[in-house]
Amino acid sequence: MQKIYVIKNEQAVPAEEITKSYWVSLVDPSDEEITNICTKLQIEEKVLKKTLDKSELPHIEVEENGLLYVINIPYVLLSKSKKKYRAFPFGIYLTNEGVLTISTHPHPLITDMSEKTIPEFSFQNHDTLPILLIGKSMEYYLKHLNEIQDDIRLKEKDLLKASSNKDLEHLLSLQKSLLYFTTSLQGNRAVLEKIENNMKLSPKELDILRDVQIEIRQGIEMANICREILANTMNTYSSIISNNLNDIMKFLTSITLVISIPTMIASFLGMNVSLGSFGTDPYSFIVIVGLSFVLAILLVIVLKKKNLL
Repeated sequence: MQKIYVIKNEQAVPAEEITKSYWVSLVDPSDEEITNICTKLQIEEKVLKKTLDKSELPHIEVEENGLLYVINIPYVLLSKSKKKYRAFPFGIYLTNEGVLTISTHPHPLITDMSEKTIPEFSFQNHDTLPILLIGKSMEYYLKHLNEIQDDIRLKEKDLLKASSNKDLEHLLSLQKSLLYFTTSLQGNRAVLEKIENNMKLSPKELDILRDVQIEIRQGIEMANICREILANTMNTYSSIISNNLNDIMKFLTSITLVISIPTMIASFLGMNVSLGSFGTDPYSFIVIVGLSFVLAILLVIVLKKKNLL
């Protein structure tokens, strides 16, 4: 999907053609759209196409007629009515005449840009544009990290109840999401460090960059805390499942021992040997059943005292 805007009075106004002070937004573009845009803006196709690679890491590239920033922004993907959190590349190509952004999925960050909900946002100020976009993306990172924390708390409450494979699969998915977030935040931090070291920023711009760096550190620490909590939760799950299995095996073993007493007595007395008068006594069956029952009860009492049943 392709949208073209013209920047007038710091506002993005929809347009039909690319003119000076443009902003072109590409979201999951087709090959034809990429070819057309690259022809009009004199950009190599491979430069834009590699930003659509989901494994592309954050970095900065200097091109012939512009500067390419690749950052990672968080996305929420729905799979079988369950949320999956991922981070995908978001490309920002800056030229003297305008801005081009490209991403694999639609994101509220693009709406924030068009409605100018980012403080001090300016399409003309190329030095602060990537910094502000990384800063705005941190709002979504922190929001999703809070959602993951709440999800983990809910799972902890259900921990003592019967767990299923679905619960474990969901926890593994959250663990994977946190790994993606941590890696992406570290990549965005590296981009900010390059901007700080290689760009001439004003004191005000430097303050904005430092604020964003603090937010990224906060996000990384938050993600690491969530990963530790999640690891402990999964270890507890594993211990509970193992303990429940041991209890079941112990119970079944004890029941087998109790049942074996009457079985053993019946087996001995059922042999083809003479039992004398006891074998012809009309009350012998009652005596055998009673003896088996008493011995079984005594064994149950012993097992109970030893906490084996």
